[in-house]
Amino acid sequence: MTKILAVTNQKGGVGKTTTAVNLSACLAELGQRVLLVDLDPQGNATTGCGVGKRAAMPTVYQVLIGRATVAETRVQTAFAFSVLPANRDLAGAEVDLIDLKQREYRLRDALGAVRSEYDYILLDCPPALNMLTVNGLVAADTVMIPMQCEYYALEGLTDLVATLKKIRANLNPVLEIEGLLRTMFDPRSTLTQQVSRELEGHFGTKVYRSIIPRNVRLAEAPSYGKPAIAFDRASKGAQAYLLLAQEILERRSANRPVATDQRQPTGAEA
Repeated sequence: MTKILAVTNQKGGVGKTTTAVNLSACLAELGQRVLLVDLDPQGNATTGCGVGKRAAMPTVYQVLIGRATVAETRVQTAFAFSVLPANRDLAGAEVDLIDLKQREYRLRDALGAVRSEYDYILLDCPPALNMLTVNGLVAADTVMIPMQCEYYALEGLTDLVATLKKIRANLNPVLEIEGLLRTMFDPRSTLTQQVSRELEGHFGTKVYRSIIPRNVRLAEAPSYGKPAIAFDRASKGAQAYLLLAQEILERRSANRPVATDQRQPTGAEA
């Protein structure tokens, strides 16, 4: 079954797009069929996987307003996964969606036509609670929250959890937190270690074992239009995202229901 995973945090600069692009590439590396949906008008996820956002037409904007389908819009990257691109046009979606029926469900309904073609659909949500983020959370099965281990991040996390509860209560009753991902991690910082322990104490197994360190190669890779695993596979950042992808697959395998034998017993077995 396809899992739709929203990568979101209302706080900017926490490595959200870096996570969406690199996790997509690493899941594809491990044999998964992946679609990355760029829901940010900045289009950083689009350029980060080597797709020119100026030339990318149609984009997710046309999909949301019903002028194009996902199948017509998706672009195959050079890294074994597809991307639904975005550019500045997407900023207009906030206004255009106001008058559309079922505006919170536009992305969910559009993805329904291709959902069965993928193992994972990752949604790179903008760092704000707007109609684009709401569409992402309504379409998603689960949410990944990238965050830095610092004081203000804890405050932002409280607000985000409250938002997710509202979405679950009113728009998407199956939405759950998949996990919290510690990003830009500096083990030399006492505060970082303290916040990390608080997260583990409060959220338990919801906190991924995998930790994304501060890494220059992760920061450099987008300027070359490549995920870190394609830019410098041996870098600590690339290896950390590969471990994260493996952990996600392990979790999913562990949670998958075991099929029971529904045969009626024969006379000899009875």
